[in-house]
This record gives sequence, structure tokens and C-alpha cells, in this order.
Amino acid sequence: MQQAERRHPPKKTGRTFLVVVDDSEEMRAALRYACRRALHTGGRVALLRVVEPQEVQHFAMIGKMMAEEARQEAETLLERLATEVNETAGELPVLYVREGVPREELLSLIDEEPLISVLVLAAGTGPEGPGPLVSALTGRYVNRLRIPVTIVPGSLSDRAIDDLT
Repeated sequence: MQQAERRHPPKKTGRTFLVVVDDSEEMRAALRYACRRALHTGGRVALLRVVEPQEVQHFAMIGKMMAEEARQEAETLLERLATEVNETAGELPVLYVREGVPREELLSLIDEEPLISVLVLAAGTGPEGPGPLVSALTGRYVNRLRIPVTIVPGSLSDRAIDDLT
């Protein structure tokens, strides 16, 4: 953080930048971009981790234990990322853990939370394309969004992202 940023923080805008936390490498680019934009615009960051449903188990107790374990792992990951967000953006993020299909849970959260104002996603860097969420939300599901989507190239370095913001 530069000295000028510390002395003169921007006026709080209420703008919330939502990042979907997954296990992809490119998610880090989206997170960095959202943190820097929040820092420079007086906004804040929100993190969403979606725990996908477990396959049907023959024993209900095993399925329940697996679901609880997955949720605990999601919460632990979000807590760790919250520390990083606080260091980069200067404020703790809002944390969301949902269970279900990622695209549907994301769209539901955006509909339910009026403070979310920008969705930040990173495009995949591999030959398989930009990723399922980017593809869905810029294609078939684009009309279900009430907020803009910022797509960050997943291959951008921290320095390149800092230069953009």
C-alpha cells in the first residue's frame, strides 16, 4: 500500500465486489483485482464459496459427515482468504458459504443481497476456455444478472493488476 493511500483513504461508497472462491489458479487474479478496486474506491470485498452436493451415499450418516467436513473446509479457506483481503483492501470481507450448484447459488446470492454491486471473475488460462461460470454468465445466463461483471484475465500478475487499479 502506498503512503498516499494510507493518509487519504477514499470515501466509503458501499460498493461491494463479489469474488467466487474456487480452487482455480486464476481465482487469485480476481481476488487481487477486487481487493485493489475496493481499496481505491472505498468499497469492500465479499467472498462466496459454494460447496457442491456430495454424491448420494448408501449411508446417510456418511453423507452428512462428508457435507459437514466440506463446509468446515470452506469456512477455513474463507477465513484464511479474509486475512489476505484485510491486508490488501484494508477491511475484512463479507463471507458467504452456500451449498448447491455454484452458478445457481451465485445468481441467488446476487438477487438476495442488494449491497453486492460488482461480480469479479477471472478467465481460465487453459485450453478448455474461460471457465464454466464465465461462460455461463456471459452467455445463457447474462440476462439473470442485475450487476456488472468484471472479467480479469487469469494470467495477469499482481503487478499488472496493481497497474490497472
